[in-house]
Amino acid sequence: MKAVGVIVEYNPFHNGHAYHLQASKQAANADIVIAVMSGNFLQRGEPALVSKWQRTRMALLNGADLVFELPYRFAVQKAETFACGAVSLIGAAGCDYLCFGSESGDLSSFYRTIDYLNGHQEHFNRYIKQAINTGVSYPKAASLAFHQLADSDTYIDLSLPNNILGFHYIKAIREQNSQVKPLTIPRKNAGYHDIDFSSANIASATSIRKAIFENQYDSSRIKQYMPTATLQLLDEYYVNYGLLHHWETYWPYLQYRLVHSSQLELNEIYEAEEGLENRLKATALVSDSFQEFMQKIKTKRYTWTRLQRLCVHILTNTKKAEVWGLSDTASYLRLLGMTPAGRDYLNKQKKHFDLPLVSKLSSFNGSEIELDIRAARIYTLGVSTRKKTELLKQEFEQPPILV
Repeated sequence: MKAVGVIVEYNPFHNGHAYHLQASKQAANADIVIAVMSGNFLQRGEPALVSKWQRTRMALLNGADLVFELPYRFAVQKAETFACGAVSLIGAAGCDYLCFGSESGDLSSFYRTIDYLNGHQEHFNRYIKQAINTGVSYPKAASLAFHQLADSDTYIDLSLPNNILGFHYIKAIREQNSQVKPLTIPRKNAGYHDIDFSSANIASATSIRKAIFENQYDSSRIKQYMPTATLQLLDEYYVNYGLLHHWETYWPYLQYRLVHSSQLELNEIYEAEEGLENRLKATALVSDSFQEFMQKIKTKRYTWTRLQRLCVHILTNTKKAEVWGLSDTASYLRLLGMTPAGRDYLNKQKKHFDLPLVSKLSSFNGSEIELDIRAARIYTLGVSTRKKTELLKQEFEQPPILV
């Protein structure tokens, strides 16, 4: 069976994602689609709207055949580390192809860009350092540095988010000597960071989340941008747990962590550097909401996303010592769900997998998965005590979902 892999978050699953799954399967002429999906906390440093189990159902009902979890230590990371972990899982699961959406839509331009930078790495790094010294963020510095080196239409635009991820996916495939073949399809209609609806039926996840939290939750405002199954699952989760998760849900816990922890303790947190943790600690005392807190700590040097990721690591007490020194690649394949076709693939291929398959947490022992467990525990803090037990029980007892 031929398999194509996709790297996703589905926060939430929308029509653009459905198009990506369909187009990926067609582009690869694949029998099944394997999704590597972030868990309860995401690459931009945010809690997912709904649990990974509910997002797994969304994926399986809309075209994915297998869903594996991208571990926390890769999911809440900069693009390069995120890509390394996800690509290693795509390869370990036996995928023949990896298909990603991009603003470019031209695979050859990614190769040209990677080859060009490999030949000019020293100059590239020097330009980045010069740009950072002017006070801009690293992503901005990297984009400026590249345009200083190569102002040409033959390369991809490294200021665009999907291009950046695609660049790192292909780079990771090369560095890992993976047999996976990359494919890309152009992103359709809505841009990744679009905050408003600009199309009749395609919208970014960012604009959908904005519409959800602008007023009291009302799925009728977003129904044209999402498959029916997604809407039903969103409504079901909201009714069952009384909320859709967002940062304000966790602000009291983050504020407590920041105020209560010493500067030395905060300095041990992963991604805390250059005294940034001291700024966060002082600002937490004079902020009444997460939004107010973020607006006060945001600077040109640190992107909103970079700061949110640090906040997630503070919230989950993820320390440098727990992450530094670990492999750049994943060490297990945690199965979240499957279709009958996905189950057939597993039965035929799992003996060839490069990593241990985890289908039930209680049957697996591994120090690295402790970060996932801790993240799951923190995620449950957003719901009522009765529902907290129900949500956490899924982490340890939920078998892979079969749709």
